[in-house]
Amino acid sequence: MSRADGFKAGAEEFVVLDSGCFFGMESAEALQVRPECFVLDQYKLAETDLAPYPCLVIDAFADQEWLYRQRDLIRRFLDQGKLLIFCGHLFRDWLPGGSLFVPRTIRSHLDYTVLFHKPHPIFTGLTSEELTYNKGVAGFFARGHNPPPPGAEVLLTLPGGEGITYIDRMSTGGTIMVHAGNSLFTYGPPESKPERIGSQLRAWARAEIGRIGRKEGHG
Repeated sequence: MSRADGFKAGAEEFVVLDSGCFFGMESAEALQVRPECFVLDQYKLAETDLAPYPCLVIDAFADQEWLYRQRDLIRRFLDQGKLLIFCGHLFRDWLPGGSLFVPRTIRSHLDYTVLFHKPHPIFTGLTSEELTYNKGVAGFFARGHNPPPPGAEVLLTLPGGEGITYIDRMSTGGTIMVHAGNSLFTYGPPESKPERIGSQLRAWARAEIGRIGRKEGHG
C-alpha cells in the first residue's frame, strides 16, 4: 500500500516522543500498548530511522533545547511529505513556521473560552463549553497561543482571536498540526466526552497523510 492510499491497518503509524517526564509517564504507558504507536525515547530521535513512519508526535513535556539541536532532522522529516503533531508551548525555534508561545492575559475565567474558528473533524461532536471546562474549571485546554504562520488553517481560538490550534501546510513539504496545550492524543479523562479527540485526531492524521501522498506523489 502506498502512502497515497493511507495507512496500513495494524502498522506502527505514529512515532510518539517520550520525554521521560513524570507528568507524561501515564500517557506514554497508555500509548505503548497501542499497536499504531511507536513510543520513542526523545534522546534517541537522531539515531532512529524515521523513514517507515509517516507521523511524529511531540507533547508539551519534550526537551525543546534537544529539539532545537535536531531542527534540521525535523525539517527533513517534514519535507519528505510527512506529518508532525505538536501540542505544547513553543519556547525554542525548532518547529518550522512556528512562533514562540504568548500567554493569555487573564482577568476572568471567560478569557479561557475556547471558540470554534471553523468546523473540523478532530473536534466533531464537541461544544465550546466542553472544550473550555474540565470538571467546571476553565484553563486546562489552552492558556495562550503559539501564533500561527501566514496561510495556516486556524481551527480554534481564544476570545481575542488568538489561534490556539492550527494546521500549517505552507511552511514545509508536509503538514504541521499545532495545539497550544496538553497532548490531544490523550486529552481528557476516560469518562469525559472530549476523550474522543484522540481517536478523531488519529483518524484525521491518517486522512492527511493520504492527502499529502496524493498531492506530492510520495510512497
